Amino acid sequence: MAYQGSKGWYIAKLKEWGIAKHPIELRKLELYKTYVIRKIYMDVKDKKEG
Repeated sequence: MAYQGSKGWYIAKLKEWGIAKHPIELRKLELYKTYVIRKIYMDVKDKKEG
């Protein structure tokens, strides 16, 4: 498991939730920088919580 807050950690969490590609561009998450993946993670997390 990757360190919490690292790129690999965000990707692992998103894949647990069934998201393996960028929601708009439809490219693999591994191709993006950490700040982009974190933004996707935060958006998905907010939708799940409320």
